[in-house]
Amino acid sequence: MNRLARRLAPRTLRGRLSLVALTTAALLMTVLTVAFNTAMDRHLQHQADDELRNRAAAVATTVDTSGPRVRVLETVNDSLLDANVWIYTGTRLLEKPPSAAADSALTQAADRLAGRGRPVCATVQTDNPRFVRLCSRPVSGLRSTAIVVTAVDLAPYRSSAGTLLAGSLILDAVMLACTYALTRLAVGRALRPVRTMTDQATQWSAVGSGQRFGAEDQPAELARLGTSLDALLDRIRTVLRHEQQLTGELSHELRTPLTRIVVELDWWRARPRSAAETDATHEVIAEAAQSIRTICDTLLNDAREGGQTTSTAVGAAAVAPVLRRLVEDLDARKQLKTVVDVPDQELEAGVASALLERIVSPLLANAVRYADSTVTVSARQLPSGVRIDVTDDGPGVPEEFLDHLFQPGRRADSGDGHDGAGLGLPLARRLARAVGGEVSHDPEHTPGARFLVDLPAG
Repeated sequence: MNRLARRLAPRTLRGRLSLVALTTAALLMTVLTVAFNTAMDRHLQHQADDELRNRAAAVATTVDTSGPRVRVLETVNDSLLDANVWIYTGTRLLEKPPSAAADSALTQAADRLAGRGRPVCATVQTDNPRFVRLCSRPVSGLRSTAIVVTAVDLAPYRSSAGTLLAGSLILDAVMLACTYALTRLAVGRALRPVRTMTDQATQWSAVGSGQRFGAEDQPAELARLGTSLDALLDRIRTVLRHEQQLTGELSHELRTPLTRIVVELDWWRARPRSAAETDATHEVIAEAAQSIRTICDTLLNDAREGGQTTSTAVGAAAVAPVLRRLVEDLDARKQLKTVVDVPDQELEAGVASALLERIVSPLLANAVRYADSTVTVSARQLPSGVRIDVTDDGPGVPEEFLDHLFQPGRRADSGDGHDGAGLGLPLARRLARAVGGEVSHDPEHTPGARFLVDLPAG
């Protein structure tokens, strides 16, 4: 039954609201119709009783109760007064309607009313007419008492009541139809802005649009809906932006190990190689593949956890081996002098070695890209943790670009002949902050550029 009710229930909010309004109106009209017809039945019955009492009063004027015996006086309109009238003295019938038999149901009902000896009315069901209303009226005199019982056919009254009931039912049906139609129209017009806002939100969310609904010049309910949709669109836009940033960071970080794999394969296929050379190529490819896996795991974990917890990089890493390995892997196409200054071989940072590589490698790549002759990498212990410096003797960062240095996709000079998407520095800072550290630029260092990596101690 519940399954059938759910299947028959309207699918749309407009249909459900219209059904609720129709059901409520139907219940209200049912109550009003019953109350109206009940009141009309009582009113018509009172009218019949009033007519009977008036006729009884008219008949009472023809009954003489002044003597020891009750006498019925003859009048000009005697036949009209005698119609449906019974006159009793005590329980003895003095006069009855000419058309009523002495043993008929109607006469027996009149006998019962006369036997009560007081004014009373009752409805009797007979064969013809079907329903008859009878009322009794005592007529008291000085020496005797008579009782007058009058009757009236209820068919005209019941016909009027039936007509009223049919009219009220027809009116109810018309009112319900109008209620349903008007409710659907009103609800449809009321929900039209919601439908429009939904379509706009769907369209805007698909393209990450910056358009918003706002709460001005809107009803309170739509203003709240607009505010909620605006917040949802902001979250969607943030997610899209993070997705684009993650895609760019993956592309940026994967470029170097993929280039190494391509270069090694091209070198190996250039001419026949010995077994030792093939093994060396395999080692380079395996190392690059492992680097790709580490990059993907690091970036995806950081994106998944939103950089809001330091659990991304629980562990410790020896700083010196990581820095030396990164320096050895630098692009050797430029004749640069690379200096690694790590005086404390036991210096440890409180991050995993893979994450330490991901933080420092963009800074080294930038230093190699812009240095004229020398790149220096140093590390030292601080009271608050470990600091790593990456310094080059290149042109440095333009002063007007300092405010945009760590913004994703921004480059000081996109036409300087160097490749890059402007994602390395923002990535390094975001990963460092994810573990409670920081990446910053030293604007007072000249010539060249100096970047500082502060990390918690291991």
